[in-house]
Amino acid sequence: MEQVTEKVTETLKKVAIGGDKPQKEKKQKKEKAAAPAAGGDAGPLEMNPPPSFIQERLDLFDRLYKEQQEELAKRPHDDILITMPDGTTKAGKAYEITPAEIAKGISNSLFKRTVVARIDGETLWDLERPLEKSCKLELLDFNDDQGKFVFWHSSAHILGEACERRFGCSLCIGPPVDNGFYYEMALPGGAAVQSSDWAPLENIVTKIVKEKQPFQRLEMSKEDLLKMFAYNPYKQHIIKDKIPDGTRTTVYRNGPLIDLCRGPHVPDTSRIEAFAIMKNSSSYFLGDANNDSLQRIYGVSFPDKKQMAAHKKFLEEAAKRDHRLIGKQQELFYFEECSPGSAMWLPHGMRINNAIMEYIKEEYWKRGYDEVMTPNMFNVSLWEQSGHLAHYKDDMFILDVDKEQFGLKPMNCPAHAMMFRHRDRSHKELPLRLADFGVLHRNEASGALSGLTRVRRFQQDDAHIFCREDQIKAEVADLFDFMQSFYGMLGLTFKMKLSTRPEKYMGEIETWDRAEARLKEALDEFSTATGGTWELNEGDGAFYGPKIDIAVLDCLNRPWQCATIQLDFQQPINFSLEYMTAETQAKQDEGKPAPKAPEPEAPKEEEAPKEGEEKKKKALLVKKPLAPGCARPVMIHRAMAGSIERFTAILAEHFAGKWPFWMSPRQVMVIPVGMGFLDYAKEVALTLKKEKIHVDVDSSGNTLQKKIRSAQLAQYNFIIVVGDDEKTNRKVNIRYRDDTSTQARDVPYPLDEAVEKLRALKADRGMYNPFPAHNPKKEEAAKEETAKEEVKA
Repeated sequence: MEQVTEKVTETLKKVAIGGDKPQKEKKQKKEKAAAPAAGGDAGPLEMNPPPSFIQERLDLFDRLYKEQQEELAKRPHDDILITMPDGTTKAGKAYEITPAEIAKGISNSLFKRTVVARIDGETLWDLERPLEKSCKLELLDFNDDQGKFVFWHSSAHILGEACERRFGCSLCIGPPVDNGFYYEMALPGGAAVQSSDWAPLENIVTKIVKEKQPFQRLEMSKEDLLKMFAYNPYKQHIIKDKIPDGTRTTVYRNGPLIDLCRGPHVPDTSRIEAFAIMKNSSSYFLGDANNDSLQRIYGVSFPDKKQMAAHKKFLEEAAKRDHRLIGKQQELFYFEECSPGSAMWLPHGMRINNAIMEYIKEEYWKRGYDEVMTPNMFNVSLWEQSGHLAHYKDDMFILDVDKEQFGLKPMNCPAHAMMFRHRDRSHKELPLRLADFGVLHRNEASGALSGLTRVRRFQQDDAHIFCREDQIKAEVADLFDFMQSFYGMLGLTFKMKLSTRPEKYMGEIETWDRAEARLKEALDEFSTATGGTWELNEGDGAFYGPKIDIAVLDCLNRPWQCATIQLDFQQPINFSLEYMTAETQAKQDEGKPAPKAPEPEAPKEEEAPKEGEEKKKKALLVKKPLAPGCARPVMIHRAMAGSIERFTAILAEHFAGKWPFWMSPRQVMVIPVGMGFLDYAKEVALTLKKEKIHVDVDSSGNTLQKKIRSAQLAQYNFIIVVGDDEKTNRKVNIRYRDDTSTQARDVPYPLDEAVEKLRALKADRGMYNPFPAHNPKKEEAAKEETAKEEVKA
């Protein structure tokens, strides 16, 4: 076994890390000769003969699978009871009865639409895998989020099989993602996947689906896995890195494909009735640019063709709303290669950015927040104290300054904790709400950067609330009210999840249980009051505390992660935060100083400066006990918009670039019907500008129709046309972008009245037309009719 391991390690160095190039290229040249010709339809559909590793892999699988089935048959087949969601029960034998049998017993149609089973509310289970004990059983279809991910994971395996059959490639990973799945691979000779390969691959997938290949699950030892995937350096790396020695894990087989996988999967490949490849791209093994360049193919699948057709229509609409396209068309932002992941905000983009911030600052004023500003860079000792260095270092930018390490801040919480402790605090100051729009930096992988939705430099509407434990309920309730007000104004709905203690966490379990209970209580009360619901997202909390994650749903019903509410009992302990209780405060007010816990020893004068600095840093990391008569505050981390960059992208796609008036970068265009009325057009613009309304004047020589059309395409909320009648009577003719009934109106409004209506629309951040279409003759007739009725009365 040691010889095998040494050989694997050497192979990995040569291939995955890019070592012995001549030997590697020689092997790739030989493989390339047997592979289909690049360019899709130019070569054979599949490799013939198939790569030798496929049969070797199958032989080992068949032997081990037979042994596994024999071992399972020897296990005690005790009587078990399966409880369904409606409370009914089904009897069966352990290691015999399967979820598939239970589904078929209820109805064949239920079995056909069921994707996977869920055991005891948490464990996903293959439909054809025998149950091992009494349990609660749920049958999940494609509409369930977990069912959908299993369906797409199985589809990724089918794609992987098609790629092996066509290219003879070395597969890497093939996970489900939010909108489908992908498979990553290395083609022989370092070849690239072409768009002309899509149709041949889809043809192979069609054959795989028709073959109704069952998904078979096999548990294997690490040693056997290394033998099975000896041909594939990428799988070797994953096995060696992720699977502890002496343990076992699973592989799944469908047809000739055997893949390292925890599962579960659909019963067989026939479930994937609609399949499409969406795109392909290059990537790096493990996301590291120092490793091999790989090929990644993305796909999507559905249980029927109707859902696929609806999905493609959805994608067409989403493409029109892509914030990157809107950002370019409306000159809002762009990116420079010299600063990847950092947006260059153009003037019109900053108008939107500022409008969002202005709204949030107004809410801060109403809700008792104090705005602060903190440094962008801190010594790593701060991040060590907060725990971020141990849990977050790979996502931070670490700099060497004066022979020490500093980190650009990826979040504001440690700085706010220090701000709380910089002087003595009283219970009278709580809750203390500190808000910070400071610039943050996170070292996102270059391949993950995507417009404004995934950046390295960003700002958040970040705030931290320091409060007593008995104030948590009221504070979270106010955050829910803030959230409802903010999202409701923008026409966004939302759904909430409670994310609980992760595997790697700080603090005591009892503290976590108490924090989670507080958030559950707040969620239950809010849901009862609003008729809403919330979901449990176990194990996805932050390392320092549980959190409520809020996903907003845009007009296409797409979820976007935005707001968060995190309850933190750990950072106040890490930073030794405390406040004087009411009893202690009363004694101090009477002139009796409250006793305090001893401070860490200061460095001695005779110490060398460097040693003194080191001691100061160590003192910073000391967690001091509570002073007598003091208590720890609770720290609530919260954001409403989240990243301003990401929120701007969400709104751009939600509104399709048709911004509401209050945040629109192009609010009013004034168009003179001729150059003789340009002075009046400028006068109107100046009047509006005094109201801080973004207004432009079209002084070009284009025709009136072309000027109007250009303003419409630029998404101005209002187009004001002025001519002789308007100038003479100091009026304006107004067209509203979102109301077609006003597009050809010829009834002018007095300028002062128009200005007042626009001022009010901006102030209340309304999304309505303040200039409804009206017909003077009908209005006059209605007035006369009303007058007659009053006389009769």
